[in-house]
Amino acid sequence: MFDFLDVPAHGAYDLVSLIAGATGTAAAIVLFTAAVRLALHPLARSAIRGEKARAALAPQAAKLREKHKKNPERMQRELLALYQDNGVSMFAGCLPMLLQIPVFMVLYRLFTAGSFDGTPNNLLSDVLFGAPLGSHFFSSGADVVVFLGLFAALLVVGYFASRAMPEETPKFLRLLPFGTSFAVAVIPLAAGLYLLTTTTWTVLERAYLRR
Repeated sequence: MFDFLDVPAHGAYDLVSLIAGATGTAAAIVLFTAAVRLALHPLARSAIRGEKARAALAPQAAKLREKHKKNPERMQRELLALYQDNGVSMFAGCLPMLLQIPVFMVLYRLFTAGSFDGTPNNLLSDVLFGAPLGSHFFSSGADVVVFLGLFAALLVVGYFASRAMPEETPKFLRLLPFGTSFAVAVIPLAAGLYLLTTTTWTVLERAYLRR
């Protein structure tokens, strides 16, 4: 099912293993994630500029919604024209998040595959506070406290991530950062560590860019 991810996952395995030789696997995941987010930083800057531009157009957008509230199709056309005339994209803010999806898929494959081309995946046996990075919540046994700590940390970071979203963000999207906390129950510990790192980066990055 995930065969198409084997090549990039093998490349990630070699890179993480190289970094892990000097820092340990858990730290290598954090550094790898930070490197990916740093590469996406220009898109994040563009997204924040787009948010500020949309905020400036908010009064005009509100008038259009009120004027055409009985004609949703006309409303969408008018809103789209408003943003296009002012050079503002309605979806620029989604790019950084969307581009992280393949990275997460590769890391998930990295920590679920037992081997790559016959090479044993030795990263699965490395640990974080005694819990194997390839382990899952329901098979963690005595190491469950590590997963509970990760769950709590993601809840806290998710709260700040939700508060950092633009005011016009729909309520259901504000709940997405909290969803990463519950993902800890079904993903490997290493993937959870990636989620914690990238979500924390998002919170700090947005605070920096919106200062």
